[in-house]
Amino acid sequence: MSDVATPLADASFDGFVSVSEAPRTGMISLRGDLSDTALREVCGAVTGAAFPASRGASLDGSHGVLWMAPDEVLLLVAPGSVPDSLDRIGTALSDRHHLAVDVTDARALISVDGLGVRDVLAKLTPADVSPGNFGPGELRRTRFAQVAAAFWMPTEDSARVICFRSVATYVFDLLCHAAAPGGEVGYYR
Repeated sequence: MSDVATPLADASFDGFVSVSEAPRTGMISLRGDLSDTALREVCGAVTGAAFPASRGASLDGSHGVLWMAPDEVLLLVAPGSVPDSLDRIGTALSDRHHLAVDVTDARALISVDGLGVRDVLAKLTPADVSPGNFGPGELRRTRFAQVAAAFWMPTEDSARVICFRSVATYVFDLLCHAAAPGGEVGYYR
């Protein structure tokens, strides 16, 4: 089996925060009735994470369940476990209307780490990222400049940005520009 080329070839940048391609992560888009107990249980069984509230991000280490829409979650799993996870989902939800799709190679995941993470996010998204309005355990789907993206904060000093693979370089470059040395706003610190 050949090595999989990641969207950003492990790119990284050090500014007043660090920006880097996150380790390869398996991603499954699951659509269905999010109030269904069976759907919630299989999400937990596959990821080890609790089911999030609306606009939430529930993580167990590098695995997790991200609320993406009223009928969609994104499951984060080990890349090698995606086929087995899809089988488990299909079995658990075989009598229910649902759609589960491997989107691992269609998405890019970028890490932004450092004390100025909120300043970087605020430069690129119209979402309110102030400490009283956004923090760990929450997720926002929004735009970063001209493209769709979603982000969450695993901790107060880190964020993860997910976007389509086709715009990964653009989003990475936006984040690097926003994090360039000397560009600190200091509004949130």
